[in-house]
Amino acid sequence: MKITKIIEAIEKNPKIIIHRHVRPDPDAIGSQGGLKALIKHSFPEKEVYAVGEDVLSLAFLAKMDQVPDDAYRESLVIVCDTANQPRIDDERYRTGNQLIKIDHHPITDSYGDIEWVSTESSSTSEMIVELAMEAKSRGWALNKEAARLLYAGIVGDTGRFKFPSTTVKTFQYAGELVRYDFDRTALYDALYQAEEKVLRLNGHILQHFQLSENGLCVIKLSAELLKEFNVTVEETNQLVQVVADVKGIKVWMFLIEEADQIRVRIRSKGAVINQIARKYNGGGHPLASGATVYTWDEAKDLEADLEKVCKEYVEGS
Repeated sequence: MKITKIIEAIEKNPKIIIHRHVRPDPDAIGSQGGLKALIKHSFPEKEVYAVGEDVLSLAFLAKMDQVPDDAYRESLVIVCDTANQPRIDDERYRTGNQLIKIDHHPITDSYGDIEWVSTESSSTSEMIVELAMEAKSRGWALNKEAARLLYAGIVGDTGRFKFPSTTVKTFQYAGELVRYDFDRTALYDALYQAEEKVLRLNGHILQHFQLSENGLCVIKLSAELLKEFNVTVEETNQLVQVVADVKGIKVWMFLIEEADQIRVRIRSKGAVINQIARKYNGGGHPLASGATVYTWDEAKDLEADLEKVCKEYVEGS
């Protein structure tokens, strides 16, 4: 069983370096930091590091470690919550002694000496809880910090337990985590409180969004608009669900203009959209994906493809 092989690899290696994807979300940081806390609590003598670029909006969850190149020598490297190698933050993941992939996204890039992918899991954080439960008989134990991080990851990737990926197992594992004495209210506040400028942009979106006949909503956040509201690209993460409850919506897409690309976030109420995301330099889950385009003309092509997906979904309903 792959979980057992991962447990044995962690137990065997004195030095472990944990990676996750670029532009991390709460599940990326939660699974990475939660795994680090789990290992350190269970094996205080091991060297365990979490690496990647620090993200200001998620600094309340965990800060990344600064690791020299030679630390990778004879180390076990684990990559959490990253479907394909180009999205792994810090390319030094290739230089370790052994590589493990732990992820819940559909496989688009098979990598690692051990690859554990569970698309039935709500999040990679849920998978780390499963790993902890499996290793409990071997003396492994969660602590308050691991529970806090893993709970944050589960909450983030399930939309506070609202998304279809939430299962009985998700609630069972969340129940295990809340046994630990961390401040859930403070955690929710940190995850979901927004600055006034972000809320004002939120209001602008609600005033100006349009819904197509087939239920597609496209929201364009140009560099000029972001400058007007003084909102960073990173802060737009908080806006992705703003139109989710609009009656009749099937698919919605955010186009966020950066200096050299247009970042795309796509969400769906039922139509499968990850195959379209893959066509445009991205991927993800059937109902939640990301992509990248490089011109507004290419964005129009993407919009047309999503319009077709919506129409086929409506006609098939």
